[in-house]
Amino acid sequence: MFRPVEKILNPPSFHMVGDGFRVHNFIPGAVTMERMNPIIMMDYNSKYYFSPTDQPRGVDVHPHRGFETITIAYKGRIAHHDSKGNSGIIGEGEVQWMTAASGILHKEYHEREFSKQGGEFHMVQLWLNLPAKYKMIEPKYQSIDKDSIETIKISELSRIELIAGKYKAHQGPATTFTNAHLSNIYLKQSEECEFNFRSDDNTCILIVEGSVELNNDSKISTDQFVLFKNQEGMIKIKALEDAVVLLISVEPIHEPIAAYGPFVMNTQDELREAFRDYQMGKFGELN
Repeated sequence: MFRPVEKILNPPSFHMVGDGFRVHNFIPGAVTMERMNPIIMMDYNSKYYFSPTDQPRGVDVHPHRGFETITIAYKGRIAHHDSKGNSGIIGEGEVQWMTAASGILHKEYHEREFSKQGGEFHMVQLWLNLPAKYKMIEPKYQSIDKDSIETIKISELSRIELIAGKYKAHQGPATTFTNAHLSNIYLKQSEECEFNFRSDDNTCILIVEGSVELNNDSKISTDQFVLFKNQEGMIKIKALEDAVVLLISVEPIHEPIAAYGPFVMNTQDELREAFRDYQMGKFGELN
């Protein structure tokens, strides 16, 4: 039995985040924060060519509290800094996992050499909600490079790159505060793989490259998003052409969501406190 599909979405109209991220916002929108919780945001920068520039494009200093940001680079290179002293460059196939928790200042932009040369830029940013008991812990940072990601061979040419959670006997490198599976699946034409998750888990896929047949039925193409129903059943993905698929399955957090701008808490009072703390400089400094 296959896990049924709830909806298939084409990418909504793009908008710019700063001047460096041309994104389609799947969550929230056609899929609400509550429906895919704890994935409360998905910004998808579909493949886009940025022309050369001496001034790197990006997003200047901004705060976060109450959740984690996960940035996955497929094409291009992203540089970042935060108010806890973390900095680095996310290369193709790598992941930045930042736990904002009690509060952090952050900025992210195209890496300088990539900016000078220009080129294709292709990425996903997710916001992963934190349970109430972890929202005010000390911020932390995980840099997940290509060598850290758990690679599971499907065949000589196809593989699963496991970022977080489990697949059979394998465990992804990211540490999480909720049960979360996050993987990139690289399939050559005609090859396939199968997954099973708990029926209560909120589960979706994004087609990053190529096209696939899903559950021996639906054809899903580049840049489309699929949300699965919360029912028992296997997910079968077969490549109709060489494909890259982002797969996410997360255990829901059954707590209220109070969100405004860069803060995601449980109550309006906590949101007001977040704004006060930010204005008082409690998130640190970042130039």
